[in-house]
Amino acid sequence: MAQTDQKMELIWGAEEIAKIIGRTPRVTFHLLTTGALPAKKVGNRWVAERSKLLAFFMEQV
Repeated sequence: MAQTDQKMELIWGAEEIAKIIGRTPRVTFHLLTTGALPAKKVGNRWVAERSKLLAFFMEQV
């Protein structure tokens, strides 16, 4: 089993995810529903791991 030093920080809700990635809630919701962002739907809310969101955008550069 691999040991990780990073604490997993979850971002809950499309609006909070939008704040992290610097997009409007509408654009973010579109990215979420099309699977363009590394996030999952849990119940009726979207959830994403902060480090995965940041890594995703660093790869896009």
